[in-house]
Amino acid sequence: MANQTLGIEPQLYNYLLSVSLREPEILSQLREETAQHPMAMMQIAPEQGQFMALLVRLMGAKKTLDVGVFTGYSSLVVSLALPPEGRVVACDVSAEFTAIARRYWQQAGVSDKIDLHIAPAMETLDQLLAAGEAGSFDFAFIDADKSNYDGYYERSLQLVRPGGLIAIDNVLWSGRVADTQVQDNRTTKIRALNHKLHQDQRINLSLVPIADGLTLAHKK
Repeated sequence: MANQTLGIEPQLYNYLLSVSLREPEILSQLREETAQHPMAMMQIAPEQGQFMALLVRLMGAKKTLDVGVFTGYSSLVVSLALPPEGRVVACDVSAEFTAIARRYWQQAGVSDKIDLHIAPAMETLDQLLAAGEAGSFDFAFIDADKSNYDGYYERSLQLVRPGGLIAIDNVLWSGRVADTQVQDNRTTKIRALNHKLHQDQRINLSLVPIADGLTLAHKK
């Protein structure tokens, strides 16, 4: 995992942030607190969050999915980009991690936009489908356990509308996906999904080399 864009030396990365990042103070505070967390590498990069917020605004999105909350940066940055009636359905298994998220959502005044489900994300996504919510979401962000990425993708593809967008995090996996000597379960699952998406005619595709690699799958 990487919480800043791969392959950019520090001086240039700092310059990139200095001329482009417009991070609200509440997001900066959340990122600084998360940096002290033992699992801080799970935090998305601020430039990635800003990019996602721009996509959400460009789409005019109102209803989104957040699969993998951690301390809440992705759901917070997206909720801030949504209109007042916007909604984020957030999925995570950790009440401990998401307690931090809830605190910042409250401080930012977006708690009423975010519907947090503490349960395995696959169960939550299946429940949404069973409730007739297929084709009703504009945007989905997938950043949870890598072994289930394919399942999250398939369910998100059903849940987003035609013209909707799925963003999938960590698809470059700190470069390990390109190293054929690396054959652990998480790496092979990400590698397999990357190959699958390349061939998937249900979507338009772009893999953006921002942060740890962000795949954009635009549903046809």
